[in-house]
Amino acid sequence: MSETRSSHPLFRPFISLVIAAGALACVWAAVRLPISHLDLRFLLLIVVTLTVGARTIVLIPRVRGQVSVSDTFILLTLLIFGGEAAILLAAADACLASLRFNKRRTLVFFNMGAVAGSTALTVFVLRSLFGPMPTLTAGELNGRFIVAITLMGFVQYVANSGIIATGTALKTRQPIWQMWRQNFLWTSITYFAGASAAGLIAKLASVVGFYALLAAAPIIAIIYFTYKTYLKTVEVSTAQAEQAQRHAAEAQRHIEALQASEARFRSSFDYATIGMALVSTDGQFLQVNRSLSEIVGYREQELLLHKFQELTHPDDLGAVLANLSQLLDGKLASCQTEQRYLHRHGHEVWVHLGSSLVRDAQGQPLHLLFQLQDITDRKRAEERLLHDAFHDVLTGLPNRALFMDHLKMAIQRAKRSPERLYAALFLDLDRFKVINDSLGHMVGDQLLVGIARRLETCLRPGDTVARLGGDEFTVLLEELTDIDDAIAIAQRIQTELTMPFNLGGHEVFTTVSIGIAPSSTGYDRAEDLLRDADTAMYRAKLSGKNRYVVFDKAMHDRAVNLLQMEIDLRRAIDREEFCLRYQPIVSLADGRVMGFEALLRWQHPERGFISPLDFIPVAEETGLIVAIGRWVLTQACQQMRAWQEQQQLPAHFTVSINLSSKQFAQPNFIEQMAGSLRDAGLEPNRLKLEITESMVIENIDTTAEMLTQLRALGVELSIDDFGTGYSSLSYLHRFPINTLKIDRSFISQMHSTENAEIVHTIITLARSLEMDVVAEGVETPEQLEQLRTLGCDYAQGYIFSRPLEAGDATRLITHTQTILLNELLTVDPQQKQPALSA
Repeated sequence: MSETRSSHPLFRPFISLVIAAGALACVWAAVRLPISHLDLRFLLLIVVTLTVGARTIVLIPRVRGQVSVSDTFILLTLLIFGGEAAILLAAADACLASLRFNKRRTLVFFNMGAVAGSTALTVFVLRSLFGPMPTLTAGELNGRFIVAITLMGFVQYVANSGIIATGTALKTRQPIWQMWRQNFLWTSITYFAGASAAGLIAKLASVVGFYALLAAAPIIAIIYFTYKTYLKTVEVSTAQAEQAQRHAAEAQRHIEALQASEARFRSSFDYATIGMALVSTDGQFLQVNRSLSEIVGYREQELLLHKFQELTHPDDLGAVLANLSQLLDGKLASCQTEQRYLHRHGHEVWVHLGSSLVRDAQGQPLHLLFQLQDITDRKRAEERLLHDAFHDVLTGLPNRALFMDHLKMAIQRAKRSPERLYAALFLDLDRFKVINDSLGHMVGDQLLVGIARRLETCLRPGDTVARLGGDEFTVLLEELTDIDDAIAIAQRIQTELTMPFNLGGHEVFTTVSIGIAPSSTGYDRAEDLLRDADTAMYRAKLSGKNRYVVFDKAMHDRAVNLLQMEIDLRRAIDREEFCLRYQPIVSLADGRVMGFEALLRWQHPERGFISPLDFIPVAEETGLIVAIGRWVLTQACQQMRAWQEQQQLPAHFTVSINLSSKQFAQPNFIEQMAGSLRDAGLEPNRLKLEITESMVIENIDTTAEMLTQLRALGVELSIDDFGTGYSSLSYLHRFPINTLKIDRSFISQMHSTENAEIVHTIITLARSLEMDVVAEGVETPEQLEQLRTLGCDYAQGYIFSRPLEAGDATRLITHTQTILLNELLTVDPQQKQPALSA
């Protein structure tokens, strides 16, 4: 073993260690060698081992291994004469064997050390477990002896191959395990075979005697040379087989060359861009081209072993055979069909098949000519277009068209079987727009996909879930026992959708409002069923969201009324059906009228007076409130200007109008306000705008900027219904507010200590912020007295006056300077006429 420049740094130390260990083993064996027990047999074993054994090997057929006779003699020495004699004999044998191939001293000493060391290790292990081996050998042939022989071969194998593999790996810088596995794994057979042979000879020697065994040596030699002759015979047979394989491969090459030559002659057939085949009248492929092979995935030779019936899709085979039957009967000259073939890998391949019949000179059918064009991509595109026409692109759910089709079929099935119950669910996500606006449309789309998947898990087989668009989903439930089944599924959906969604690192929560329209209502049209489910969903939204509502016919009547109201609202301004009423705002300090609140009224030509509580929400939802609010602003400004021209008004006399959130959110609202004041010729400080708490905190920064611009314009500002909306106390100091209006709900309950304290707190807050306070809905002397005691600035309510027409309000201003507050403190609560003082 020569060292190279690329060897591992541990290579030389390892070589030295092995040589030293081997030398130590030899010294130990020489010192402890029991010379008195050695006899002529040992000398004979030495001679045979060193002269004959090292040159004689027995090959093991079909295995990368061989048995050395010298290894067997060394192990035999161990069994008969003990370990010390075996160690010395092994070292001597390794020395002679190494000198035959390489006379470098380092290599010779290393091989001696490796063999002596591994033999010594084997001796130590066997003695530790079984005692002296000659004693064990002389005993009976039992399991203990067999285990000892097996362990002897194993230890000798592991130690010797491990030392050699480690040295070689360090020399070549390869992993030790890889080196051992690649080069020494199969040598285990050699060691076990040698150990087995040594054990067998030792036992025979103990039975028949060592010299009697030597007498059988000629027989063993005959057997050995007979085995060698057998191995040569095996080698000759193997060589002949390999030669036959070479001849077969060469013949195959000749065949392929002939096939290539033939292919050149029929290239016009083989290299056609479409699949072509000659087919016998019973369907057997006779000749095929490359394009056809590519279409169906089979090689040409494989196709020739099949009939076309085997490749045709079972669902299409009947129609194809019918066409070919007419072709063979002469009823058709050719035929064109679109059908499916089965690809070798199992998937379907769509082809356009053109078939024609080839006849012989006598006019008899000879074979069929098939021409096939792969139209799979076209068919898939058609299927995709068809799928997309009836499915939502984002979620993959059925769309409105497909859902309506399923709904129509459910209605028809229910007509045939009246006992069949079904229901439609209309789902609308709550606050989806907030998620879209804050996290972006991509997260919104991910949320819609996640909701679609959860909805699918909530439904039963046979139910249908669809996305109509936006954040609206619908569900068709069939085979219901009663409406409770639909309610249970709606509850399951709501529970599932309340669980958070993890979308792009954001934890998103949402809820859903659900409308349920059961078939028990009775439907002939799918549109009506979906409409009623939508109506019920809308009712769920109005009821606070995150709930379900089951439709009843009263909802439809209300929906029709709301629709009619929307239509009438659109015409009300042009028809001058709106009017303003003015309710006086009175100073509680001296009883003077300090202004009016303009209140909108609608006098419908057919339905009479309609309460603002009924039509204002509709106007808000439809956006008509913007046009109506603009009309109110114009009318109030003009009326206030008329009052100014008619008489002298107090310095702080104002008209108040309520402002809608949609009106306040108009981008040109400030310009509209300035234009209305300018057109009416009204001083801005004569106009007071009333806004709600909810409008104030929807967008703090934007609201603060808008209010600042209004105050810069000179308009007065008031917070209406203070205390009923979202708490805005922490933001109130940021807004240029002039007045707080206490909601009538607190005033009406001032007899309770809690509400009285709330009113007192609001008044105190206004004082600290230097704001005026107006109490709304004052109706009783007790309320009036309490407000005056608490120091409230102004009040309005039925105790002073109902809302007045413009003419009555003018007369109130003209003929009344002061409302007699002391008289009001003793007035009958049922009396609603104001106490006026000229």
